[in-house]
Amino acid sequence: MTHHHPLRILALSGSLRAQSFNTALLRAAGELLPPQAVLEIHALHTLPFYDGDAEDSGEPAAVTDLKARIRSADALLLATPEYNHSIAAALKNALDWASRPYGASVLDGKPAAIVGASAGASGTIRAQRHLREVAFGTQLRVLDAPEVLVAHAGTKFDAQLRLVDEPTRRVLASQLSALMRWTRQWQQLATSEAVQ
Repeated sequence: MTHHHPLRILALSGSLRAQSFNTALLRAAGELLPPQAVLEIHALHTLPFYDGDAEDSGEPAAVTDLKARIRSADALLLATPEYNHSIAAALKNALDWASRPYGASVLDGKPAAIVGASAGASGTIRAQRHLREVAFGTQLRVLDAPEVLVAHAGTKFDAQLRLVDEPTRRVLASQLSALMRWTRQWQQLATSEAVQ
């Protein structure tokens, strides 16, 4: 079966810091992509907090833009730091907006993978567990394995925030390949259902 366009992956980082390990992890993913895939990192700095009144009175431009990017992507790559044993608010907020309006979510059925980096020993394992719960609630189709849990991130990136740890690069590359297969499977299923 031939695929006419490269697989488009939209990457979202829950960390807003300029020197974020999580955003750096997404940049590394861009380097390690299999052929036939492209990755775009979309920053969440301009997204207002979800507000039902704002939604009712006309969606903010940053929200419309985010939804359009998600809609045109084949898959999502979500990077979350771990704040107080949970997900970064910026990422949760983006998913809350994207899941609206009820019944017309751009997240519904979209394949996704989760990565995370932390300075400590946990490697964002709790945050990723919470993010899986949220993703389930939005009908995202999250890849189970391999997991990318980057602990002691300060030792895995160089001074320019380039991912230099080879085992981490290998598991990230492996996850990206798995995400491509996972996405193609769901696309083929959707195509065959549409044909029936």
